[in-house]
Amino acid sequence: MDISIVIPLYNEAESLPELFDWIERVTTEHGLSHEIIFVNDGSTDNSWQVICDLQAKAPKVVHGIKFRRNYGKSPALYCGFEQAQGDVVITMDADLQDSPDEIPELYRMICKEGYDLVSGWKQKRYDPLSKTIPTKLFNATARRVSGIKNLHDFNCGLKAYRRDVVKNIEVYGEMHRYIPYLAKNAGFKRIGEKVVHHQARKYGTTKFGLNRFVNGYLDLISLWFLSTFGVKPMHFFGLLGSLMFILGFIAVVIVGFGKLYSMHAGMPYRLVTESPYFYLALTSMIIGTQLFVAGFLGELISRNAPERNRYQVEERI
Repeated sequence: MDISIVIPLYNEAESLPELFDWIERVTTEHGLSHEIIFVNDGSTDNSWQVICDLQAKAPKVVHGIKFRRNYGKSPALYCGFEQAQGDVVITMDADLQDSPDEIPELYRMICKEGYDLVSGWKQKRYDPLSKTIPTKLFNATARRVSGIKNLHDFNCGLKAYRRDVVKNIEVYGEMHRYIPYLAKNAGFKRIGEKVVHHQARKYGTTKFGLNRFVNGYLDLISLWFLSTFGVKPMHFFGLLGSLMFILGFIAVVIVGFGKLYSMHAGMPYRLVTESPYFYLALTSMIIGTQLFVAGFLGELISRNAPERNRYQVEERI
């Protein structure tokens, strides 16, 4: 099979028939064998009934996954990726803002140009400034942290993947925004970008609020930390803890010697415990010790984790 199209959705019943017909028209024109996997993320409208009707209409093409409740986009993509059988896996949103006309070119870039992942870039957006400005700041930060300098739109739902990519990454929480970063960390370095057409929403309302930008930054920090120190926590906590302890210890020594020098010179002096620097130094030593212990415990947990020796092997001979 050429293509698996994974479509997560939440309350998009109105747009599904039109999206299905559009995908069928494009794939038929270009002779692409395909499957469409609709992942119903706990919709409260009749989205699932629409999916069932489409499946009855095209049983070999349409597949559906129904969640009991709303889990989020990342779990929906994870389950869709798990079921996908196509050589190329394409994701798109169900709200008709992503154009299926982009599918053939995305497929070609994966198969002919050798990309592992191609991300869409909605260069011209039909969104309000309250959404576009935070999006630009978010993408700039993501480029900086991830090191993937050529991507302008990490959060674009329209992406294409070589099947090996989706089978070797784990999308969880709200990490769908950072699938290119996850792919890079898994060893898939051929990451490209394609300018795609962005359409104004035709039905319903957006399901995402401004809180996604706050969550997005927190997820980015988590992903950076896990990819950098996830298997070697002692390198972070141990180093930081050691530095804080040493600085605190030096400060205590300086305060102590300052008092001894004043006593020896016959100068007026105060008790060590009357100096605020003593307490600051003591606090630094305590926090440093705690960080060191946290790194040690993290190292023990990491060494006993079942996936500690799970590596991405490309091929064997």
